[in-house]
Amino acid sequence: MTCKERILSNDYTDILGDVILTGDYRFDLPFDYCFHKITQDIGILYIERRSTESYPMGQRAYSLTPKCYGLMAYGEEAVLRAAQNRNLNTLALAESGILSVQGAPLSLTGKNVTIGFIDTGIRYQDPVFRDYAGKSRIVGIWDQTIQTGTPPEGFEYGSEYTNEMINEALASEDPLSVVPSTDANGHGSVMASLAAGSPIENNSFVGAAPDCQIAVVKLKEAKQYLKDYYKIPPGVPCYSEADIMLAIQYLQKYALLLTRPLVICLGVGTSLGDHTGGGMLGSYLNYISTQKSRVSVVAGGNEGNSAHHFFGQISEREAYQDVEIRVGENEKGFIMELWGDAPYFYNVVIRTPGGETARWNNPRSYVPQEFTFVYEKTRIVIEYQLVESLSGAEVIRFRFSDPTQGIWNIRINSEGSAMGGQFDIWLPVSEFLSSDTYFLESSPYTTITEPGYVHSAVTVAGYQISNNSIAAFSGRGNARDNYIVPDIAAPGVGVSTPFGDRSGTSVAAAITAGGCAQLMEWAVVNRNDILANSVNIKNYLIRGAERDGFAEYPNREWGADGIIVSSQ
Repeated sequence: MTCKERILSNDYTDILGDVILTGDYRFDLPFDYCFHKITQDIGILYIERRSTESYPMGQRAYSLTPKCYGLMAYGEEAVLRAAQNRNLNTLALAESGILSVQGAPLSLTGKNVTIGFIDTGIRYQDPVFRDYAGKSRIVGIWDQTIQTGTPPEGFEYGSEYTNEMINEALASEDPLSVVPSTDANGHGSVMASLAAGSPIENNSFVGAAPDCQIAVVKLKEAKQYLKDYYKIPPGVPCYSEADIMLAIQYLQKYALLLTRPLVICLGVGTSLGDHTGGGMLGSYLNYISTQKSRVSVVAGGNEGNSAHHFFGQISEREAYQDVEIRVGENEKGFIMELWGDAPYFYNVVIRTPGGETARWNNPRSYVPQEFTFVYEKTRIVIEYQLVESLSGAEVIRFRFSDPTQGIWNIRINSEGSAMGGQFDIWLPVSEFLSSDTYFLESSPYTTITEPGYVHSAVTVAGYQISNNSIAAFSGRGNARDNYIVPDIAAPGVGVSTPFGDRSGTSVAAAITAGGCAQLMEWAVVNRNDILANSVNIKNYLIRGAERDGFAEYPNREWGADGIIVSSQ
């Protein structure tokens, strides 16, 4: 079996690791495997699943199993309009200060800068992605979902389409017969148009950086075994952490080849993880973002008003805390994670809506424990790690299958000589739940989705330009370790695009990515700050943005300085 077949096969499990196997030497390992190196310290191992039956995912170190990421679109505005009915405006860019720096004297339009999108693909035929001569501004597409073409050099799967191939397709009567990649979802095309779209329809629409180059990775969906493990509902887009990391590696190689600044735009997120910027993807994104001429822009997520975060605190006076979860009708299953810091240990008592109870006594063991009930069909598996390998935190993962509708009570108490401590619990992002499931006493804070806590990335909240109010859905900070996020806010409600009005922090991130391309043109291309990286660009944005005069700073809703993107 080829490496490509192993990577694509649901019979092979993907393991993110910090142990590097060289490609020149075939290690005498007791299983069939394939290995892809990402950095000197990180790689992905693809192993036959039946070889790991004695070492299932629930017993592996937390960071080794790829997490599932969803799209950070929000609401019902995500409806495509017919091209002839477009009624576009540039209000969002004007409010962001982006239009003012596109004109004289600065004339910053992203020239000689590349913006890379890791998303659902791109509708390359649309005029918004062509130059004045009708040629494509897309320098390359890596479509991970198509296996009939040639993969990018150094990668084993998917198909790469170059600028020459795309222009050949545009010149043909049937473009998709030449370059079959497209964007059926539309999310990636919306992101690319807002950040990098060309002027269209008598200048009724223009992207933030209309002269930049565009690079695209269309993510393949996660393998079914991962969807099953994370209880992802059928038909919901779900993308593996492993494929996202490979997409970043592809964009990094493209930027090195073009020798131009690179802005990476990520409109996907997850509520899983330690919420401090750790994990394999967070570590890799931080590594890339600290390099010169690199900027990473991340959507802050749409979980601000979802009631999917619970913050708890235990003291000697209050020896336990009850966590109540309302499980909606027809909920098929979900995952919930509790994170707490040393030196505390936590025990759990679970009470079903019917009144049955199950007690989980902290085993301080990696072996999962399963609980079933006499009168409930629900099955709960609890997986545990005393010291998560990258963060050092204690993590308890609850995997609910067929949970009974109603109010569940999870009693959390600490044990041992160190009584007390703070803990956080997160339910999945809204898209990954089958029904309206939430905490009855939730906290709207620390609801930024991963990888929004990466310190060197630009993490973006969304606000409504009609009244300068933060969007109710926009994720809020701070990180679990009190690191200040988000960094800034940008328009994210009812923003006009060539593909309809859209809302979500992914929209805000796309606008910000275009603004970062403008700053990269000024800093690196125009040689005003040739060593600029993501941290520098983030601080340029913070120093040049407006504050809401009624808010206190730093601010968990608006950002590090409670700010909105502006040209001030």
